[in-house]
Amino acid sequence: MSNIMAVLMNGIAQLEYDRDKALTDYQLTYLDEMDKKMDEGINIDGENISKPDLSQKIQFVTANMLSAIKSDNEGMTSALCTYLATRLPDLKQVKVIEEGGDMSIDMVFDEDYKGQVSVGFTKH
Repeated sequence: MSNIMAVLMNGIAQLEYDRDKALTDYQLTYLDEMDKKMDEGINIDGENISKPDLSQKIQFVTANMLSAIKSDNEGMTSALCTYLATRLPDLKQVKVIEEGGDMSIDMVFDEDYKGQVSVGFTKH
């Protein structure tokens, strides 16, 4: 069983989080502060949620992580990915599919991430 959690967009790995690497006290405190801030209320799709549950927090964090990935904000992407990996210890993959203006997100708990394989082509 793998301790890697991966975030894939349109089948391409964007992040791989290794749960075997210990977090620092600073990182753990940062995650707890994220929880406290979200406990004060979050906005999902224009709806204000004053007392979000874990599922709503996960939805909020995932949306913000995808935004951070698209804007190349590595620090925020890393923090949000770490939040997902620690708060959902059985999460193995976050699969994001974008088609046109639509986006679907599949949280995968039952399929280990196998990693990307590089394939080289030669011209003849």
